[in-house]
Amino acid sequence: MAKKLDSQGRLDDAARAGWLYYVAGRTQDEIAVAMGISRQSAQRLVSLAVAERLIKVRLDHPIAACLEYSAALKKKFNLRHVDIVPSDPDGTSSTVGIAQAGAAEIERWLKRSDPIVVAIGTGRTLKAAVDQLPAIECLQHRVVSLTGNIGPDGSAAYYNVIFSMADVVKARHFPMPLPVLVSSAEERELLHAQALVRSTLDISAQADVTFVGIGEMGVEAPLCLDGFLERDEMLALMKRGAAGEICGWVFDGQGKLMPDDVNDRVASAPLPSRDTSSVIGIAKGKRKFEAIKAAVIGRQINGLITDEAVAEFLLRD
Repeated sequence: MAKKLDSQGRLDDAARAGWLYYVAGRTQDEIAVAMGISRQSAQRLVSLAVAERLIKVRLDHPIAACLEYSAALKKKFNLRHVDIVPSDPDGTSSTVGIAQAGAAEIERWLKRSDPIVVAIGTGRTLKAAVDQLPAIECLQHRVVSLTGNIGPDGSAAYYNVIFSMADVVKARHFPMPLPVLVSSAEERELLHAQALVRSTLDISAQADVTFVGIGEMGVEAPLCLDGFLERDEMLALMKRGAAGEICGWVFDGQGKLMPDDVNDRVASAPLPSRDTSSVIGIAKGKRKFEAIKAAVIGRQINGLITDEAVAEFLLRD
């Protein structure tokens, strides 16, 4: 019990040090004096605040190059919304930067006073964005999941984000009580005919804005790593020309949904109409270049949150 209290006390100190550093703008020397600790301890507490996600940082100053990329991508691909964040040449994270930008855009929509429907996909990047959201009360809105929240083994799907969102966003939430992929097209039709699922599908089709991750193809892709596709199934898909996927829906290099057995088994809701909904993809990373390119070419999405490296690739290509 004493150890638990010591741990909580350290987190309290870390939160205080993080607030003083990032919000109040104090130096580490000033924090040390204010808290009666050494400068080294103050430095460690600030680092702990970041490591434990007690502090969430956003960059509010637009960078000119990013704004230029955004305007050029909007024009080239006729996109409704583009947000470009700086690239970290030495960084390995596939979420840093775009997670914060994604959270800011989700928050902007949720702060609207008129009732809207927000549709949410799945994936690591989208979950990282939702984890950056502050607590928001918006009872006038509805939040609906496009994808199932059940894993291949019947357990809760770890990267289904609607439950993470429900922790901080006070609105009506509608999860999809299905797996991402089912065994056959017939099983999908049977499940989609259920009243509870039908209601969720109907709500998703009304989405005013949709946020989705963009998955690449490959044996290290999320569909394989999360157990939805076997290695040989993925390799066969790639051989047939698959370039990427959104919510399990697989598309080719031109961004067209593939007439494929895998798509016949996707239990996710169809992406809302790009004519009536802003469908915003959040993704970055070299291994996703081709998937992102196909998604914008084929109008699977009409909005994009990414980084400078992806923007340069799309504009160059």
